[in-house]
Amino acid sequence: MGKVHPQALHSSTTCNFTSKQETFTLWMKSLVLNGKGCTVFDSNGQIVYRVDNYSCRHRYEVHLMDEKGNTLFTLQRKYKLSKFWEGYRFPATNNDHKGPCFRVCKTHKITKGVSTNEVELGLDKNQSYAHKIESNTCKSAYKISNEFGVVAAELRRKKSHSGVDLGEDVFTMIVEPNTDLSLIMGIVVAFSLMNSKM
Repeated sequence: MGKVHPQALHSSTTCNFTSKQETFTLWMKSLVLNGKGCTVFDSNGQIVYRVDNYSCRHRYEVHLMDEKGNTLFTLQRKYKLSKFWEGYRFPATNNDHKGPCFRVCKTHKITKGVSTNEVELGLDKNQSYAHKIESNTCKSAYKISNEFGVVAAELRRKKSHSGVDLGEDVFTMIVEPNTDLSLIMGIVVAFSLMNSKM
């Protein structure tokens, strides 16, 4: 089996905000044997985020961690009229209310092969604003845009340098400058869980 990322695996320090456009590799596999989750590598091949779910049957709560295993977000599956995921920042700051930081909701609106999902942000600060996730129903690709329609991050299947698709569980994620990377990763994980990709 070929390597998902050709570089050696070393720990790195995770920065919350991107200063320039950055590219990451998402491997929708856990590094834990028989676990569910995903592993995120930076452009140098270093692990920056991971999700390891040791209980494969009970995916009601998962944790987004940095490379050292420190929890950044706790994601919980909720139900009202439909299923949605909420992300709680960990550890919470003094300015945070006890509520979730974000909520990813599935909408059933498909236009011209593009499905749109709503993301509510700022819930923990009582300053709600919206993002949206637009996914192509024909391809394993999607983008996360802010309330003004500006793309913050885009995911698509990763290809080798010769153009060979590396599989259904390996993605390239491009994150735009001045973006809260851990928040984008929390949204990506919630969206993947909602669509049974993890």
